[in-house]
Amino acid sequence: MLVMNEAKKQSGMRPARMKIRSAVLMMHGADYWSSELEDISATGVLVRRPDDFTGKAGDLFVLDMMIGDELNIHLEATVARVTEESVGFAYARIPAEKEVPLWDLLGGYADSLESYRR
Repeated sequence: MLVMNEAKKQSGMRPARMKIRSAVLMMHGADYWSSELEDISATGVLVRRPDDFTGKAGDLFVLDMMIGDELNIHLEATVARVTEESVGFAYARIPAEKEVPLWDLLGGYADSLESYRR
């Protein structure tokens, strides 16, 4: 898997990201923050960074994403990166009962790659 990830980095490809605006609750131990999703992909999510956010790369969080009125996706994710504006999370564990709803939400984005500039 490391070799595949390195090849993606060298080729400038990543899982396609779907723009989305929705609420998310981020929980780490006794700490929690509410924010807004910016985009979602088959491997993770990008979230608007709350002002008082204290998480750092490698921290494990529970994310509770409320998408529309009927879809609630609850999963575990690791902080991949933190900037002044956003927090990138990589999925660590998706409960079996949330896999199909997540893939249905992603639609064609679930199996797509996109190029990006470094």
